[in-house]
Amino acid sequence: MLKVYNTRTRTKEEFEPLEGNNVRMYVCGPTVYDFPHIGNARSFAVFDTIRRYLEYKGYRVTYITNFTDIDDKMIAKSNETGTEVAEIAAKFISEYYTIAQQLNLKPATVNPRATEHIDDIIEMVALIIKNGVGYNVDGDVYFSVPAFEAYGSFSNIPVDELSSRARVEVDERKRDPRDFALWKAEKPGEPSWESPWGKGRPGWHAECSVMGKHYLGLPFDIHGGGQDLIFPHHENEIAQSAAAYGIEIPVKYWLHNGFLTIESEKMSKSEGNFSTAREVLDHYDHQAVRLYLVTGQYRQPIDYNENAMNQAIQSLDRIKNAVDTIKGRISILERMGSRESDADKKLTEASKKLRESFEKEMDDDFNTPGALAEIFTFVREVNTLANDIGGAAVLRESLAVLAELVGILGINLEEDAKLAGGTGKAAETLKGVIEFLLELREDARKSKDYAKADLIRDRLKQLGVDIADTKDGPTWKMS
Repeated sequence: MLKVYNTRTRTKEEFEPLEGNNVRMYVCGPTVYDFPHIGNARSFAVFDTIRRYLEYKGYRVTYITNFTDIDDKMIAKSNETGTEVAEIAAKFISEYYTIAQQLNLKPATVNPRATEHIDDIIEMVALIIKNGVGYNVDGDVYFSVPAFEAYGSFSNIPVDELSSRARVEVDERKRDPRDFALWKAEKPGEPSWESPWGKGRPGWHAECSVMGKHYLGLPFDIHGGGQDLIFPHHENEIAQSAAAYGIEIPVKYWLHNGFLTIESEKMSKSEGNFSTAREVLDHYDHQAVRLYLVTGQYRQPIDYNENAMNQAIQSLDRIKNAVDTIKGRISILERMGSRESDADKKLTEASKKLRESFEKEMDDDFNTPGALAEIFTFVREVNTLANDIGGAAVLRESLAVLAELVGILGINLEEDAKLAGGTGKAAETLKGVIEFLLELREDARKSKDYAKADLIRDRLKQLGVDIADTKDGPTWKMS
């Protein structure tokens, strides 16, 4: 049974969707005013992995992650650069999609934008005012924190600390310093929309309440985001949804990922101690970056440094080397013919144990470090048993299991599995050509025509095919 840590209750709970086998999931996305840093990328990878595991478990997941394309940061960037807010948003939304592809993120069901839901936001704000929890001051609409008794219970912040902990604007017109903006009156040069309170734009927190309701209904199953969003953003979301729509618990499970740090300090644009996701992805193998981002349990902090990235590269190499070992043994057995072996049973048992152990770890609040440890135990078993395996079918099945489970973590070994398994016309043709050239090379070696044998080896090497000679014959892999 899958258990998840629910921020709302501060406990691990058995996961049970609100509606049958359907999981409705909303993850707070980026504010598209600048290049996302690698800490943002951790959140992208974490929730993509959670989504993938839910789908592996057989759930049908509706996955929404938004773009905040209008807020104070967007306007400040526009004023700083002299560029229209919409143009800035378009640039960095495009950047997000590039990063998403490089990190192998599954496409969201919908990527809504705040500016696409202005009417929904206005409707919600009007309901909050009608229900006596919001008020209008000269076109600025505020949420009245004292009018909502449950405020602060989600984040467990003492009432006397709420004002100092919240990112709220100083405004003497507010009834209480803790009150936060639902709608902001128009200022010169800012984007604005018509509303019952005059032209203006939404406050930051409003968008996620309405987009979650619009695409998933209320209540829905999972809301995700970074730990820095617990307060005030998610506290405010809950208050807005409850005040407007009368739903005390608008989300069943709240999941929050830990920070990515540099030398144990939180990575932050405001502090200047950050690397953009683009810089990291340009410098390191994309799959190694993805693996690094899920090496820690998602609720715990992870530290970004060169040593950590090198460890991720080595870990990825270990997995790929196991794939190459399996492929090489399949290649030999296809030439020599399969035979029964005690090692076959051991590898079959190891594959079965891998799946069971992987699921046990992931069922414990998506424990990716434990799941990776099981993968590396299996890799060691592959390396021990490979040369004694007699059945190509056993190897193909083991490779398929490995590729499937590593794929949940976002590492794509699918093409390796297809090539080794001989499926797909292009893969089958390529494999056949290489195997034919290896046969010609073996014939040349038997005839002591070493010049021809070396020529075949060297030309294959130039084309990205590495040859290794073993006691059972040559093996090959793509370099």
